[in-house]
Amino acid sequence: MKGPPKKKQKREDYRSARVDGENDTSLPSKKFYRQRAHANPFADKDLNYPTCPKEMNWGALYPFYAESTNEDYNNDTERAGKDPDSTQQQIRKNVEVADIGCGFGGLLFGLAPVLPDTLIVGMEIRTSVAEFVQEKIKAMRSQASSSQQASTSEEKPDSNVTPTYQNIACLRANTMKFLPNFFTKSQLHSIFLCFPDPHFKARKHKARIVSTQLNSEYAYALRPGGIVYTITDVEDLHQWMVAHFDGHESFVRVQEDDMEEREKMCVKVMSEETEEGKKVERNGGLKLVACFRRLEDPPWPGEEAGT
Repeated sequence: MKGPPKKKQKREDYRSARVDGENDTSLPSKKFYRQRAHANPFADKDLNYPTCPKEMNWGALYPFYAESTNEDYNNDTERAGKDPDSTQQQIRKNVEVADIGCGFGGLLFGLAPVLPDTLIVGMEIRTSVAEFVQEKIKAMRSQASSSQQASTSEEKPDSNVTPTYQNIACLRANTMKFLPNFFTKSQLHSIFLCFPDPHFKARKHKARIVSTQLNSEYAYALRPGGIVYTITDVEDLHQWMVAHFDGHESFVRVQEDDMEEREKMCVKVMSEETEEGKKVERNGGLKLVACFRRLEDPPWPGEEAGT
């Protein structure tokens, strides 16, 4: 007797059905996108990444902000012999917030209405998890668009209002290797490191998302005054991150009382809207938060003397 379909086959059938139903506005089911929590950041993976930030096709991720006209878009596609999603498109504003290791996207969806005019990107190394977030963003955009069209059917739409969830996107990326490939110097004003993999074993500490070298890359991408937000429920990892940021000359720890209202709201969303944050809350665990502000770079030798 033939048994029930295997889990892998069920996942593939489910995803194929979603692709076939392009106009499907239902939210994806997380159980069909489950993947092991750990991923080896040092392994050579099948990743697509730009050779430099100017080569990044942000327009495909943020179509509302894409500058290319339909005619230019079609011509470029025909000349390149590629599908439309791979055609280079510029956008009207830069991405300014990065959620590194975004997981299932809780922070993205929490920040979208809090920072409606800011482009936010989630970066996730796990293929299935990144695909889930991308599918959910697509569905949320469709639902929001349908709702807004219905509410403005008898009124003239306000062209100055950004459609909901058009300001967030997710891409599959290994930021430990390729962060500078995506962002120019001082492009970001916020970086979030939410409940990163603690890598408990000492021989695995080199895989932690916070280190002296990686902190220098965060400093490169962050503008002076920008903030790195960190949160974890693992005290050892919390102490590790604090020690490494405190020991880096480009950062200084900032307390919540010294933050602007927008920054305080970001801390609140980070603590309450992420999947891991909700899980820790249910289990009565600790949420250890630490935030670090990017300092101004010191002057080059000779600049103080005006030479």
